[in-house]
Amino acid sequence: MDNYQGSKGTEFGRNESELKGVSLLGNQGVAYPSTYNPEILETFVNKHQDNDYFVKFNCPEFTSLCPMTGQPDFATIYIQYMPDIHMVESKSLKLYLFSFRNHGDFHEDCVNIIMKDLIRLMDPKYIQVWAKFTPRGGISIDPFANYGRPDTEYAKVAKDRLFAHDMYPEHINNRG
Repeated sequence: MDNYQGSKGTEFGRNESELKGVSLLGNQGVAYPSTYNPEILETFVNKHQDNDYFVKFNCPEFTSLCPMTGQPDFATIYIQYMPDIHMVESKSLKLYLFSFRNHGDFHEDCVNIIMKDLIRLMDPKYIQVWAKFTPRGGISIDPFANYGRPDTEYAKVAKDRLFAHDMYPEHINNRG
Protein backbone atom coordinates (compact mmCIF):
# COMPACT_ATOMS: atom_id res chain seq x y z
CA MET A 1 0.00 0.00 0.00
CA ASP A 2 2.94 2.37 0.47
CA ASN A 3 3.29 2.72 -3.30
CA TYR A 4 -0.42 3.12 -3.99
CA GLN A 5 -0.96 5.93 -6.46
CA GLY A 6 -4.74 5.81 -6.64
CA SER A 7 -6.96 4.52 -9.39
CA LYS A 8 -5.91 5.38 -12.91
CA GLY A 9 -6.86 9.02 -13.44
CA THR A 10 -7.95 9.48 -9.83
CA GLU A 11 -6.49 12.33 -7.84
CA PHE A 12 -6.36 12.26 -4.08
CA GLY A 13 -8.64 14.80 -2.45
CA ARG A 14 -11.45 16.85 -3.95
CA ASN A 15 -11.12 20.00 -6.02
CA GLU A 16 -13.56 22.91 -6.06
CA SER A 17 -15.44 21.78 -9.17
CA GLU A 18 -16.04 18.35 -7.59
CA LEU A 19 -17.69 20.04 -4.60
CA LYS A 20 -20.22 22.05 -6.62
CA GLY A 21 -23.70 21.34 -5.33
CA VAL A 22 -22.48 20.57 -1.80
CA SER A 23 -23.75 23.63 0.05
CA LEU A 24 -24.70 22.39 3.51
CA LEU A 25 -21.42 20.86 4.68
CA GLY A 26 -19.48 23.45 6.66
CA ASN A 27 -22.33 25.95 6.46
CA GLN A 28 -22.99 27.08 10.05
CA GLY A 29 -26.11 29.03 9.09
CA VAL A 30 -28.16 26.02 7.97
CA ALA A 31 -31.57 25.85 9.62
CA TYR A 32 -32.98 22.52 10.65
CA PRO A 33 -36.15 21.74 8.67
CA SER A 34 -39.44 21.63 10.57
CA THR A 35 -41.27 19.48 8.00
CA TYR A 36 -40.41 16.49 5.83
CA ASN A 37 -38.08 17.76 3.10
CA PRO A 38 -36.42 15.42 0.57
CA GLU A 39 -35.25 18.42 -1.48
CA ILE A 40 -32.56 19.09 1.15
CA LEU A 41 -30.60 16.01 0.04
CA GLU A 42 -27.36 16.69 -1.84
CA THR A 43 -24.95 14.45 -3.74
CA PHE A 44 -21.36 14.38 -4.87
CA VAL A 45 -19.66 12.24 -7.51
CA ASN A 46 -18.26 8.83 -6.53
CA LYS A 47 -14.59 8.85 -7.49
CA HIS A 48 -14.39 5.05 -7.18
CA GLN A 49 -17.06 3.90 -9.60
CA ASP A 50 -14.83 1.02 -10.64
CA ASN A 51 -15.21 -0.55 -7.16
CA ASP A 52 -18.20 -2.22 -5.59
CA TYR A 53 -18.30 -1.16 -1.95
CA PHE A 54 -20.76 -0.36 0.81
CA VAL A 55 -21.37 2.94 2.54
CA LYS A 56 -23.20 2.64 5.85
CA PHE A 57 -24.91 5.34 7.90
CA ASN A 58 -26.21 4.82 11.43
CA CYS A 59 -28.70 7.34 12.78
CA PRO A 60 -29.38 6.46 16.45
CA GLU A 61 -31.54 9.54 17.10
CA PHE A 62 -34.24 9.26 14.43
CA THR A 63 -37.70 10.48 15.44
CA SER A 64 -41.04 10.63 13.71
CA LEU A 65 -44.63 10.92 14.91
CA CYS A 66 -47.39 8.35 15.14
CA PRO A 67 -49.96 9.41 12.51
CA MET A 68 -52.86 8.55 14.84
CA THR A 69 -51.74 9.82 18.25
CA GLY A 70 -49.04 12.35 17.38
CA GLN A 71 -46.78 10.69 19.95
CA PRO A 72 -43.06 10.54 19.12
CA ASP A 73 -41.45 7.34 17.88
CA PHE A 74 -37.71 6.79 18.28
CA ALA A 75 -35.46 4.58 16.20
CA THR A 76 -32.00 3.82 15.00
CA ILE A 77 -31.97 3.95 11.21
CA TYR A 78 -29.34 1.91 9.35
CA ILE A 79 -28.76 2.86 5.72
CA GLN A 80 -26.39 0.79 3.61
CA TYR A 81 -25.82 1.32 -0.08
CA MET A 82 -23.51 0.50 -2.97
CA PRO A 83 -22.94 3.74 -4.87
CA ASP A 84 -22.69 4.08 -8.60
CA ILE A 85 -22.13 7.61 -9.92
CA HIS A 86 -23.62 9.70 -7.09
CA MET A 87 -23.27 9.50 -3.32
CA VAL A 88 -25.37 11.22 -0.67
CA GLU A 89 -23.64 13.98 1.29
CA SER A 90 -23.83 13.14 5.00
CA LYS A 91 -24.87 16.52 6.43
CA SER A 92 -27.74 16.76 3.97
CA LEU A 93 -28.75 13.21 4.97
CA LYS A 94 -28.68 14.23 8.63
CA LEU A 95 -30.91 17.23 7.95
CA TYR A 96 -33.22 15.12 5.78
CA LEU A 97 -33.63 12.50 8.51
CA PHE A 98 -34.24 15.29 11.03
CA SER A 99 -37.07 16.51 8.79
CA PHE A 100 -39.08 13.45 9.86
CA ARG A 101 -39.24 14.82 13.42
CA ASN A 102 -42.72 16.32 12.88
CA HIS A 103 -43.77 13.88 10.15
CA GLY A 104 -46.66 11.59 11.03
CA ASP A 105 -46.31 8.18 9.42
CA PHE A 106 -46.10 4.52 10.37
CA HIS A 107 -42.66 2.97 10.89
CA GLU A 108 -42.90 0.90 7.72
CA ASP A 109 -43.80 4.00 5.70
CA CYS A 110 -40.82 5.97 7.02
CA VAL A 111 -38.39 3.23 6.02
CA ASN A 112 -39.81 2.91 2.51
CA ILE A 113 -39.98 6.69 2.01
CA ILE A 114 -36.33 7.07 3.04
CA MET A 115 -35.24 4.28 0.71
CA LYS A 116 -37.25 5.59 -2.27
CA ASP A 117 -36.02 9.17 -1.77
CA LEU A 118 -32.41 7.94 -1.75
CA ILE A 119 -32.99 5.81 -4.86
CA ARG A 120 -34.39 8.86 -6.69
CA LEU A 121 -31.45 10.95 -5.51
CA MET A 122 -28.53 8.61 -6.22
CA ASP A 123 -29.70 5.69 -8.38
CA PRO A 124 -27.48 3.33 -6.33
CA LYS A 125 -26.60 -0.19 -7.41
CA TYR A 126 -28.06 -1.51 -4.15
CA ILE A 127 -29.58 0.04 -1.02
CA GLN A 128 -31.15 -1.16 2.20
CA VAL A 129 -32.80 0.74 5.03
CA TRP A 130 -33.48 -0.93 8.36
CA ALA A 131 -35.09 0.78 11.35
CA LYS A 132 -35.08 -0.48 14.92
CA PHE A 133 -37.80 1.44 16.72
CA THR A 134 -37.90 1.48 20.49
CA PRO A 135 -40.89 -0.29 22.01
CA ARG A 136 -44.14 1.57 22.59
CA GLY A 137 -47.05 -0.24 24.15
CA GLY A 138 -44.83 -3.24 24.77
CA ILE A 139 -43.88 -3.92 21.15
CA SER A 140 -41.04 -2.85 18.88
CA ILE A 141 -41.22 -2.67 15.11
CA ASP A 142 -38.12 -3.15 12.95
CA PRO A 143 -38.98 -2.66 9.26
CA PHE A 144 -36.45 -3.51 6.57
CA ALA A 145 -36.62 -2.50 2.89
CA ASN A 146 -34.10 -2.96 0.13
CA TYR A 147 -33.60 -2.49 -3.61
CA GLY A 148 -31.22 -3.73 -6.26
CA ARG A 149 -31.04 -2.08 -9.65
CA PRO A 150 -33.37 -4.05 -11.97
CA ASP A 151 -31.89 -6.37 -14.59
CA THR A 152 -28.49 -6.43 -12.88
CA GLU A 153 -26.75 -8.74 -10.45
CA TYR A 154 -27.76 -6.28 -7.70
CA ALA A 155 -31.44 -7.21 -8.11
CA LYS A 156 -30.49 -10.77 -7.12
CA VAL A 157 -28.44 -9.46 -4.20
CA ALA A 158 -31.50 -7.52 -3.00
CA LYS A 159 -33.76 -10.56 -3.24
CA ASP A 160 -31.26 -12.81 -1.47
CA ARG A 161 -30.65 -10.29 1.31
CA LEU A 162 -34.37 -9.68 1.76
CA PHE A 163 -35.17 -13.39 2.03
CA ALA A 164 -32.24 -14.00 4.40
CA HIS A 165 -32.78 -10.84 6.47
CA ASP A 166 -33.08 -11.34 10.19
CA MET A 167 -33.87 -15.04 9.91
CA TYR A 168 -32.88 -15.76 13.48
CA PRO A 169 -34.72 -14.19 16.41
CA GLU A 170 -32.84 -11.50 18.19
CA HIS A 171 -32.15 -11.38 21.88
CA ILE A 172 -34.33 -9.27 24.10
CA ASN A 173 -31.41 -6.84 24.53
CA ASN A 174 -31.22 -5.99 20.80
CA ARG A 175 -31.86 -2.26 21.27
CA GLY A 176 -28.15 -1.39 21.49
